[in-house]
Amino acid sequence: MILDDFIFINANGIYCSYGDFYLDPQQPVATAVISHAHADHAVSGNKEVYCTRPTREFMHLRYHRSAAQVFNIVGYSQPFMIRDVKLTFISAGHMLGSAMVLMEYQGASYLYTGDYKLQPDATCDPVEWVHADVLITESTFANPDIIHPDPVAEIKKLNDIKTNILLGAYGLGKSQRLIQMINEYAPQKTVLVHHKIMPLNQIYELAGFKLGKHQLYGRKLMKEQKEFVYIVPPFTFNSYIKATGVKRLFASGWKNLQVNNEDTLFISDHVDWNDILQAIKLVNPKQVWTLHGNGARLKAHLGTDIVVKLLN
Repeated sequence: MILDDFIFINANGIYCSYGDFYLDPQQPVATAVISHAHADHAVSGNKEVYCTRPTREFMHLRYHRSAAQVFNIVGYSQPFMIRDVKLTFISAGHMLGSAMVLMEYQGASYLYTGDYKLQPDATCDPVEWVHADVLITESTFANPDIIHPDPVAEIKKLNDIKTNILLGAYGLGKSQRLIQMINEYAPQKTVLVHHKIMPLNQIYELAGFKLGKHQLYGRKLMKEQKEFVYIVPPFTFNSYIKATGVKRLFASGWKNLQVNNEDTLFISDHVDWNDILQAIKLVNPKQVWTLHGNGARLKAHLGTDIVVKLLN
């Protein structure tokens, strides 16, 4: 039987009272199950954390000793127990180490997606699927008007830009994907990387995900026009708003983060409308619960075919 209160949101985040743990808590808690290492899902200061090995490595790099008191490292498809709840990490395809969380309790199963994507990505394990009675999906782009374009076609746009490029991207996950894609689909470009991104790249390389050629940015380099692509995190990108001699682009699925209508780079690490519908088909749940966005359009689209509950 599906328990309507199996998870709910309180001041600390998404709570499962039946196992007394939180999924991606927003405040430090006693027991946290963390889907991936992005800062909006992985806060510091938790007493005990369950996560994949790459997630731990990224958290240690960012938070050092305050990352958590105890880390429990669990691989994909390796069940573990927290009290009476059986949990299993399933590859989410969002970034290196990202995991969906399958939870089983009293004969019912609940699949929490965290952030996930269906698009191919050579810098992380691909998304996998399991059946669950309840699909608890992110709904960041749960809008029928938002359909992500082919990321290969998007990255190939760089081939038409002969000047140096200042490319804004989130440092963890997106930057590594861009480095690999530029090496594969725009190999004549020279990739320069902001110093805060380089340690993250090392974790990818040690995990066996080769990104391709890239080097640390040097101020003198971009004074020459040699088709450099300088990848920088958002705060640096925004501080270079008046930069000259470069084409400014920001890689994101969000329209409002694009620099202008002519120079867009729509590369997202989240599911779009069609992907969410595909996920529902593959998981074949009895109910869909939505998080991290507005699930109202999804609820209207599914109508009476399936129970949809908006958790936020």
